Amino acid sequence: MDQQVASARAATGTPIPRWEFIALCAGLMAINALAIDVMLPGLQQMGESLGVTNENHRQFVISAYIAGLGIATLFFGPLSDRFGRRLPLLAGIAIYVVAAFAAAISQNFMLLLVCRFVQGFGAAATRVITVSVVRDTFGGRAMAEVMSLVFMIFMIVPVVAPSVGQLVMLAWSWHAIFVMIGLLAAIIFVWAALRLPETLHEEYRRPLSAKALLGGFSAVFTTRISVWYTIALTIMFGSIFGFINSAQQIYQDVYHVGDMFPVYFAAVAGLMAVSSFLNSRLVGRFGMRRLSHTATLGFIAVNGVSFLLSFFAGPLPLWGFICLFGLAMVQFALIGANFNSMAMEPLGHVAGMAASVQSFVQTVFSGLIGAFIGLQFDGTTTPLAAGYFFCSLLGLGAVLIAEKGRLFRAINPRI
Repeated sequence: MDQQVASARAATGTPIPRWEFIALCAGLMAINALAIDVMLPGLQQMGESLGVTNENHRQFVISAYIAGLGIATLFFGPLSDRFGRRLPLLAGIAIYVVAAFAAAISQNFMLLLVCRFVQGFGAAATRVITVSVVRDTFGGRAMAEVMSLVFMIFMIVPVVAPSVGQLVMLAWSWHAIFVMIGLLAAIIFVWAALRLPETLHEEYRRPLSAKALLGGFSAVFTTRISVWYTIALTIMFGSIFGFINSAQQIYQDVYHVGDMFPVYFAAVAGLMAVSSFLNSRLVGRFGMRRLSHTATLGFIAVNGVSFLLSFFAGPLPLWGFICLFGLAMVQFALIGANFNSMAMEPLGHVAGMAASVQSFVQTVFSGLIGAFIGLQFDGTTTPLAAGYFFCSLLGLGAVLIAEKGRLFRAINPRI
């Protein structure tokens, strides 16, 4: 049934011009990334302004957002399966906008964290429903290709966001960062309201009954491929969140890059964007499994070298850190979109529920892993390098379980 549904949906094409569909999906996901990455240059100023004495506690500005994001993913998937994609999506963006403006006028750190939690809660709609919209429209390698292009544009955000945050603070203060992201989200809201039609066909809507919800959960948790690829991606994403949490401290406290921090951060994110584009060009030829499994082994190798060098030789020179870390991120860009597509592929008939559960697992547990890695920061790069290496090993273990111990096999020519 899934194959027939996917083929029928793929045959219909995108509901709006393909370039606009990809750009809008990327924009929806980008406001989520923006709410994280644009904060990084401002964490120190936020902490000083609101009386946060422990430098590691400034990371809670990121963690609170991720917590709200993760919890809310469980709600928006079932809602979008029942009421369609548009209404829950627009409601989530509206919550995001209001919370961003509230954060801009926060007078104490606890209130700021509450606003960030609510902002993440609203952002969950963009995280879950965007994936569902793509799955409604595409299947197989076509979905992986579109997701790669979405991720390519999405990855431009980390390239420019820290620089934008830095420029905003040079002109105003950290409060203006929240005003800016609220305004950008409002623009995306108008775009989606005017141009994105409903992609969920009436016959695929599911009631909000206990039986339907349990059936959807059962479909998600009893599909081995979906479960284990979700776990693999969750673990590997944990290392990425670890970097995001500690990036400002690593670049400023270890390498003392000063105002050049956004430039170095952007360089790595730019490599990920290029790699995502290459994935979109190569996945149709080689398939998701061959590309992502090869990249997983490369991810382990590069992270292993980084960990050994930092453990035994101390912090790498800046150029060495950038080269090895950038190479690892190139590998990850070939992993993320493909793992996500393979996890969603068998679950087209419960796409909203599947995206909801998978997003919840990925966001909450990768956020916890990332918070743990970030809080281990000790003035060196060793905790981050160790986090990347051991997360990549555990991710490979989950992939092996998903594939019953065999890598690179093309089970279906569509994937």
